[in-house]
Amino acid sequence: MTGTTIPEDKPTGVVSTSDEEKLKYFSASQWQLVWWRFRRNRLGMIGAGILSIYILILVFAEFLAPYGGMTLNVEYVLGPPQIVRFWDESGFSLRPFVYAVTTERDPVTLAMVPTIDTSQRRYVRFFVPAEEYKYWNKNLIVTDLHLFGVDEGTIHLFGTDRLGRDIFSRVMYATRTSLTLGVIGVFIAFVMGLIMGGASGYLGGRIDFFTQRLIELIRSVPDIPLFMGLAAALPREWPPERVYLMITLILGFLGWTTLARRIRGKLLSLRNDDYVIAAQLAGASSARIIGRHMLPAFTSYIIVDIVVSFPYMILAETALSFVGLGLRPPVISWGVLLQGAQNIQAIEMAPWLFFPVIFVVFAVLGFTFLGDGLRDAADPYN
Repeated sequence: MTGTTIPEDKPTGVVSTSDEEKLKYFSASQWQLVWWRFRRNRLGMIGAGILSIYILILVFAEFLAPYGGMTLNVEYVLGPPQIVRFWDESGFSLRPFVYAVTTERDPVTLAMVPTIDTSQRRYVRFFVPAEEYKYWNKNLIVTDLHLFGVDEGTIHLFGTDRLGRDIFSRVMYATRTSLTLGVIGVFIAFVMGLIMGGASGYLGGRIDFFTQRLIELIRSVPDIPLFMGLAAALPREWPPERVYLMITLILGFLGWTTLARRIRGKLLSLRNDDYVIAAQLAGASSARIIGRHMLPAFTSYIIVDIVVSFPYMILAETALSFVGLGLRPPVISWGVLLQGAQNIQAIEMAPWLFFPVIFVVFAVLGFTFLGDGLRDAADPYN
């Protein structure tokens, strides 16, 4: 008919963009859906970025630190942070620099006081040879290459403590210690939570009764007094490595109760499902039913619980070491560093000793943001 437009048929085999996206969504695996949803969570991605930086520090602490954790600079005791600059009264410089440091004797106390000499520049260089170190204290890799340093003199980005030790270097080593302790502690708590919670929720009966009473007993005691009592029982003459191991075990063996209860509740709701009954009729063992059929049904929630548990482990170690009942020198951790700042002199004269607090706060925020992002993305069908 004249004036009538007949719409053209869509060519055969052509799929619209929306149809492709729907096909991609409904054919994706569970982990792909979780990742796509997690990427849209800004705080979760920020938390993942923060923790990525911490992982780099954990792995490459010796390389990132310009000095050893116990290296002394007697000419710069309780020295303030040296600020990296690109310009001053003498003009602009493409290469970053810090001012030189000199020491002068106080006419009243006769003590050597460090002062900043603004007339001398010390240029910062990267990938410089300096103090030799063993990577992870092993003889496999022995080198003297550090990320940065100065051509002459010293550089202390976070200042020094009362013995002249570089705070920045000690924070790098402390980050490794505190994070590895948290990882090991969470792993122990994770394994115990899976075993105790799985047996309690699936088997029930007397095992469930005694497991729940044990959890109630542990949770009825306040955390800090319980940690302090167990940590104070460690002999003072023990070497630092043994104290580190025992503190890790204590934190792990006391941190499994929350995960165990969550796993128990999940298993109680799943043990009467059809696929579980079918596995029982097929002759599968209890361990196989729990490990191969029931736990994978809520793996994402277990991962979220693990991530959320890290801040509690880190804060527990920091608090114990801060009050002198956790790790002790010469072990370097965030709590040990903060222990040296719990006096009036540090608050009034050396506030830079509190720099480790910033690393503790950002670590807790990173794990919290990541845990919240994973919790939101754990069920991508909602």
